[in-house]
Amino acid sequence: MTDDLLARHRAVLPSWMSLLYDEPIEIVHAQDRRLTDSTGRTYLDFFAGVLTNAMGYDVPAISDAVRKQLDTGVLHTSTLYLIRSQVELAERIAERSGIPDAKVFFTNSGSEANDTALMLATQYRRSNQVLAMRNSYHGRSFGTVAITGNRGWSASSLSPVKVNYVHGGYRYRSPFRDLPDTAYIDACVADLVELLETATAGDVACLIAEPIQGVGGFSSPPDGLFKAMKEVLDDHGILFVSDEVQTGWGRTGDHYWGIQAHDVVPDMMTFAKGLGNGLAVGGVVARGDIMDCFRAESFSTFGGNPVSMQGALAVLDYIDDHDLQANCKARGDQLMRGLRAANSPFVGEVRGKGLMIGVELIEPGTTTPNTAAAKQMLEETKKRGLLIGKGGLHKNVLRIGPPMTLTEAEAAEGLQILLDSLAALS
Repeated sequence: MTDDLLARHRAVLPSWMSLLYDEPIEIVHAQDRRLTDSTGRTYLDFFAGVLTNAMGYDVPAISDAVRKQLDTGVLHTSTLYLIRSQVELAERIAERSGIPDAKVFFTNSGSEANDTALMLATQYRRSNQVLAMRNSYHGRSFGTVAITGNRGWSASSLSPVKVNYVHGGYRYRSPFRDLPDTAYIDACVADLVELLETATAGDVACLIAEPIQGVGGFSSPPDGLFKAMKEVLDDHGILFVSDEVQTGWGRTGDHYWGIQAHDVVPDMMTFAKGLGNGLAVGGVVARGDIMDCFRAESFSTFGGNPVSMQGALAVLDYIDDHDLQANCKARGDQLMRGLRAANSPFVGEVRGKGLMIGVELIEPGTTTPNTAAAKQMLEETKKRGLLIGKGGLHKNVLRIGPPMTLTEAEAAEGLQILLDSLAALS
């Protein structure tokens, strides 16, 4: 990337739209799991455009499906017309969701999907009260910023909903962290019960939660927490929304949806990112009575776009045809074993599932967040030819989310770079 392009970027784009690295890079070419920048340097990609390029790059089966639609000349019609691929994709997602009598509404992004879920829940329950998890992130729209439990991503204190935050999603710094799994779940559920009794008017619309918190540093509670919470929610008629924007489509390895680790079926799920493999697509799948609760007409200009729908159908086929859920499990286990064996004094915790791995960095000998080490790790891995992300409440967590097509050899290559970079920390 040239200094000229960086200067032009800073002149015309917002200061709050951050760039990675001391010397930001411009990606000009991509193939499989490799990216090439404008200087000709090639990198192994362990972040996948924030988990969005889930199949990797230049996948013929997906590119061909998109080109076939482009060849028709129909790039857009809007949802005011029948779109065959939209119906086919909705049928497949509804069936895979496990939600009874499910219906699907397509959007352009995860933010818009979560905004739609909030509007559905508050309308269905006739209440503006919402529960969210501490350390959560659900998007950058006005409604989703309002339910973000992470100060670093809360751009505004104004809100269209009344929000209360529940314990449980981020165990490493939880006041209940030292409890065994069952006791941890009991403590978080007791907190939920007390919150409902003391901080709400009772008629709460929904709880929205990420099975694994993405921007929050790939953190998650013990399996079973959300099943226990939903039992409380059901007693009060409160809806449960699972934000699957990052955890869907088999990325967690053990399950197709992240929430399935908790042995519970939510009332709604939101999705985006990996479904489009770079195309703009998101959506909500919900119980039919919830989806149909609006009394005003509505539509989506770009949601259900025929190009995005054809690409997404090809993505679902590719996941199934190549058993990528199993690949995520195998490659994730490979990476986590190697990272945990490193025993670096800077590593407080290696966590995650499948190809969603978080590495929490600390000041050696403490649990104090080490933001500087995370920043240095991004530079060290980049220098060695690997791109990763970072996040967490304190921006001290490495986020490792490669394409789901990652090979065993590429996992070993990336792992070695991560280990060499950890060894270089000062």
